[in-house]
Amino acid sequence: MSDTADGEGAPGNDGSQFDRLPATVAEREVEGRATREEVLDWWDERFGIEPDAFGDHTFWEKGKGKIWVFADDLPSPQEREGVGMTVLRTRQEHWKPTTTAARKWGHLATRNVIELSSGEAKAFAAGHDQDLPEWDGDWGYLIATHELAGDQVPIGVGLYLYDELRSVVPKGYQEELPRL
Repeated sequence: MSDTADGEGAPGNDGSQFDRLPATVAEREVEGRATREEVLDWWDERFGIEPDAFGDHTFWEKGKGKIWVFADDLPSPQEREGVGMTVLRTRQEHWKPTTTAARKWGHLATRNVIELSSGEAKAFAAGHDQDLPEWDGDWGYLIATHELAGDQVPIGVGLYLYDELRSVVPKGYQEELPRL
């Protein structure tokens, strides 16, 4: 059972369970909860990743704004530790994709992708921020990639502000890349 948001029976967010995102705003019961439509639109508008990429997936929220994706369907709510993988942080000014999502779907991105040289990719993957004034795209969260065997391979998520690419690769993902 969900907590009540206003003490008068309105559904609220329950951080102990996963709730499937409503399909549209018209179906939203919990104030502030993202909808499936909003999540798909965000991936499309920010990165050019078509909604079909998530066609058979369901989206879930646990806690406030931690969005998970699952490659199947389950009854809602779910009282589990995990359902699929985290893909997005919402309920903040700027939504933030997770490194896991960038690595899984980043190869489909057609916008806000920054291609890094070998040295830049190594520094980024190790968690280092770096000056990159040559980027002429949008500020905000970007998918960082590096060429490997002729393909651009996603490394993770960076935050680009004021000519600087900030690595937001979590410590558990930070690694030293082999000589590229």
